Parts: sequence; C-alpha cells; structure tokens
Amino acid sequence: MTDDTNTIELATELTIAWLANPNTRTTADDVPAFLQSMHAAVSKLGGAVTGDASEAPAQDFTPAVTARKSLASKEHIISLIDGKPYKTLRRHLATNGLTPAEYRERYNLKPDYPMVAEAYSEARRAMAKQIGLGRKPGQSNQKAAEPAQAKPKRNAKPAATAAAAGGN
Repeated sequence: MTDDTNTIELATELTIAWLANPNTRTTADDVPAFLQSMHAAVSKLGGAVTGDASEAPAQDFTPAVTARKSLASKEHIISLIDGKPYKTLRRHLATNGLTPAEYRERYNLKPDYPMVAEAYSEARRAMAKQIGLGRKPGQSNQKAAEPAQAKPKRNAKPAATAAAAGGN
C-alpha cells in the first residue's frame, strides 16, 4: 500500500510541477487524463505491473495473402500486412513500425524471404554496374577498355582489291 501511495504522491507532485510551468497551456479537463498517464509512467518506472499490461494477449496476425502469392510476380512483392504491391518492403514496414526480422517472425516466413522485388533488384544492379560501383580504384570498365573493332561489311571488297580495281 505504501508503494502505491508513493507512486500516487509522486505522480501528483509531477503533475503539479507540470501545471506550474508558465509555458504549459491546458484546460481543467486535461488534468485528470495527464495525472493518470503520469501515474502509469511512474508505476512503470517503479517496476509495478498494472493489470492492463498483464492481461494484453499476444495478437495473432493473419496475412492478407499467402507467402507464395506475395512472391508470384517478379515486378513487385505483395505485402502480407495490407495486400498491396511494393517494389521494396523496407519503407512500408518502417511506416508500420516493423523491421524485416519482425515482419518475417510475425508471419512465420523463412529468413531468406526477400524484401525487394526481383526485377527492381536487377534494375538497381544493372545501374550500379553501369556507373562503375563495385570496381576497385584504378580499374576501368572492361567493355570500355577494349577498343571496338570495325566489322567488315558483308558485300564490301577488301581495301587492297578495291584500290587496285579503282586505279585503272
């Protein structure tokens, strides 16, 4: 009982200090809600477990589509959260407060489940190779280093016979 009384007193003192701040603008209706949230925060910091936190069951998440259907297209990955297609899931997961590991765990996906669509990954890979990423300093692109040899035309005569024929 003394621990509960101490948390109530501490929460009340903190609320009074908050209200005494001249920069705090609030109405009388907001004070009880703030006092309750302050008491919950002080109780949590004190190590006391509230009844609400212990009774919250773990949610069972059902995917919007199957994992197989989410990877059916090379152009996009369908999110298991909302069923919408994305080229990359990282930003979508961040907006939903998830990391890729948490997403895989939530929907029981394999650790190698991709976060980027295959076509998007290939396009990024090609662009990186084109601008020269991944090469060591001093190396040049081998295709650019090799001079392009002129292909002879199909019906063209060799240069020596063409000069002899034209020089009559």
